Amino acid sequence: MTHILAIDQGTTSSRAILFDSDLRPIATAQEEFPQHFPQSGWVEHDPKDLWSTVAATARAVIEKAGIGARNISAIGITNQRETTLLWDRKTGKPLHNAIVWQDRRTADICAALKDQGHEEMVTEKTGLLLDPYFSGTKLKWLLDNVDGARARAEKGELAFGTVDTWLIWNLTGGKVHATDATNAARTMLYNIAENRWDDEILALLDIPADLLPEVRDSADDFGTTRADLFGREIPILGVAGDQQAATVGQACFKPGMMKSTYGTGCFALLNTGDQMVPSTNRLLTTIAYRLDGKTTYALEGSIFIAGAVVQWLRDGLKIIREASETQPLANKADASQDVVMVPAFTGLGAPYWRPDSRGAIYGLTRNSGPAEFARAALESVGYQTRDLLEAMRADWTAESDGEGVLRVDGGMAASDWAMQFLSDILGASVDRPEVTETTALGAAWLAGMKAGIYPDQDGFAASWALERRFDPLMEEDERSAKYARWQRAVQATISAT
Repeated sequence: MTHILAIDQGTTSSRAILFDSDLRPIATAQEEFPQHFPQSGWVEHDPKDLWSTVAATARAVIEKAGIGARNISAIGITNQRETTLLWDRKTGKPLHNAIVWQDRRTADICAALKDQGHEEMVTEKTGLLLDPYFSGTKLKWLLDNVDGARARAEKGELAFGTVDTWLIWNLTGGKVHATDATNAARTMLYNIAENRWDDEILALLDIPADLLPEVRDSADDFGTTRADLFGREIPILGVAGDQQAATVGQACFKPGMMKSTYGTGCFALLNTGDQMVPSTNRLLTTIAYRLDGKTTYALEGSIFIAGAVVQWLRDGLKIIREASETQPLANKADASQDVVMVPAFTGLGAPYWRPDSRGAIYGLTRNSGPAEFARAALESVGYQTRDLLEAMRADWTAESDGEGVLRVDGGMAASDWAMQFLSDILGASVDRPEVTETTALGAAWLAGMKAGIYPDQDGFAASWALERRFDPLMEEDERSAKYARWQRAVQATISAT
């Protein structure tokens, strides 16, 4: 049993990747699933789609690799975070579609809680802000709006979970109702200083504690799969939310090390070690991972729209057919035009936290066209990342063991154009690893390390390999002027709300 099966359940697709004993990916299977938008600002998934695509891709990758389930030592799970599910404990049937992390339907609930003066308490305990992004108010909405849900929850008939918990429940045939510390930390219900569900916040949101899963380490025993799924029972030994899994996969184990993942959104994490660093710049304080009962913390900045802006060019504007066309199109853009795109399609994330903002484009001329839109879309990701890193530099003033560079991964990290612009606008080096499947890699390492077939943290960190480093080429005057233009565009967007 020398292989690890990594399940990577994302916002738009589910993937399964098999890693061999040397932590090399040997086979991949992926399946997209529908997105549901019942109202403006609402985003939902069918829970059955999440489970069926995970089961299908896991089976497919085992068959594709031709190794058989008997050769799989363990399963690691990584998942879209904050997405909220509620189901019947007896039947396993969901009471409602999953409410996705991007969903903004609880903005009024969050605003009311802020007006009542609760945000300081919530932030002190959870490291999070009162925002619709997180699971707590989503769960409250479900209890308040699904017929009979609250009464059934109070009787102990229902179970809540983020996507990892939903998958563990289904993989184990309902035997295990658990999550890990990184996913719990994103619910807005978990006290990350004391590592427990917080009674005061549960009372504030009127959420029965019996709904909640048990919280375990990121490398821990999460039960075994049903034998009928893959032909034999396989232990689930690693679980982490996608951004924390990418932090692990990038071997950002030293305080001061940073990674940024470019998927549907963009998420930058800065390892702060055993220090829970409060942010004065509207970043999030969160759990990076918990191993052997020891918690490592991070500062996180969340951008809601990164790769999704390229999807918009493709599916909304239809100016490209494939994401790979964005880079050559951006190269054709008129250098004399200063088109700036603020892709606040589902609000602005860190450090602004304006869920009511919507996207805007500035600097259009009669000659602006697809090339300028493509360039502005890619540049918007670099600008938003700089917003995050500026805030992190202001919050994190400790001596750093990190390398002073940003490690990047995710789909957009494959774009040389986007990564060069990122380096240029940051004025810092950007490192892209040889293995860019860092989210799945992190989940695989957690499970494989727990199973005893992968090295410890030091050994894993030593195996991290650089594919390419991007160093800044832009002059400081141009960098400053472009970033100032971006900041004006963001303020104009906020003012227009």
